[in-house]
Amino acid sequence: MNSIEFSDLGLSDPILRALAARNHVTPTPIQAEAIPGLMQGRDMLGIAQTGTGKTGAFALPVLHKFRNPRPKENIRRPRALVLAPTRELAIQIGEEFEAYAAQMKLRQTVIFGGVKENRQISALKRGLDIVIATPGRLLDLHGRNLVDLSGVEYFVLDEADRMLDMGFVRDVRKIVAALPKDRQSLLFSATMPNEIAKLSKQMLRDPLRVEVTPQATPVERIEQTVRHVSAGGGKTQALRDVFADPDLSRVILFTRTKHRANRVAEQLEKMGVPAAAIHGNKSQAARQKALKRFRAGNCRVLVATDIAARGIDIDGVTHVINFELPNEPESYVHRIGRTARAGASGVAIAFCDPSERKYLRDIEKLLKMSLTMVGDGPKGEETAPPKRQGRGGGKGRGGKGSGHRHGHKPAHANGKPRRRGGKRGGRNPQKAA
Repeated sequence: MNSIEFSDLGLSDPILRALAARNHVTPTPIQAEAIPGLMQGRDMLGIAQTGTGKTGAFALPVLHKFRNPRPKENIRRPRALVLAPTRELAIQIGEEFEAYAAQMKLRQTVIFGGVKENRQISALKRGLDIVIATPGRLLDLHGRNLVDLSGVEYFVLDEADRMLDMGFVRDVRKIVAALPKDRQSLLFSATMPNEIAKLSKQMLRDPLRVEVTPQATPVERIEQTVRHVSAGGGKTQALRDVFADPDLSRVILFTRTKHRANRVAEQLEKMGVPAAAIHGNKSQAARQKALKRFRAGNCRVLVATDIAARGIDIDGVTHVINFELPNEPESYVHRIGRTARAGASGVAIAFCDPSERKYLRDIEKLLKMSLTMVGDGPKGEETAPPKRQGRGGGKGRGGKGSGHRHGHKPAHANGKPRRRGGKRGGRNPQKAA
């Protein structure tokens, strides 16, 4: 596989020229395995984490498939649909499609909540080949007959396990039910919980299975350490200690809650460390502004809840800090995967107070290794873990999964409960992600 180049895969000339312009010569392992089968029309189940090149794996075959102009009478029916769990990931996928299709005459748009819908509706009315969307807004527009999904030939469900975590599987099922049965379908997931395995069996026909890395295994190039801190102000002192090291030049720091993300960003600013917070309560404009500042190197630290744990592809992240350990060990793996990308090495630092030692044990059990301890050992008596708040840091979540099992309504990416009622479960889904 290592000797294969994109030019060996039978991709059309416009795509090869776009790849050459980006200096992309050799496909990643998932691209080398997936593209030939997808170009033959196979359905696919991909087990892959972000950073493996999976966007190219599903984007390049669909662009090759659409290399010839389409009949004008069908222009208002999208030919390809990509579903992503968060706005940031949808935007990123849209940017990748745009770059790969730079020398092709294809129309695409990205549809997500949290912004005014007028521009998205106008793009749909003009006609599109490719739609990249988050489930809530797409389902809302479809329920109002503003998007026609009857012509979709190629469907991608990306980050399926994240969809489950965020309570979107019901919306996904409704969207899948609106698609034509005669289509090519792909499902990508970093892990394969039972509900996603069941969904894949319902959605895919005789799929080609591509598994690039073992489930929930972190990149081996990441140096992982843990610092035990005392309850109270121990983590604040640990922040001062670690940021005294200038090697922490581009850092993503994770908290469990949105409130904590804001507080830590403020603390870092007071320490003279430029920081910006990103979480579900921030407007889309504020989130994009924070990401832009971080990518440009204008702030040293991006403080985030798990909304940024997957799908945010930022080059050159030197360190990931788990200011608060996640209550799901798989989330730790996704968090630290923000560093050591594109062949680089990286460092992951975890803070652990007495209430988080159970979380640390769960993480080490999943990793089948102990994190390297820096400084003294555990301080004080172990206490009960914090009240579970689910993945993503939103309040009112029911812990693991979408919240259904604990009597909570499924939550949006911004952590607010999804309202039910009305013909389509209310208009609120357009804000989901």
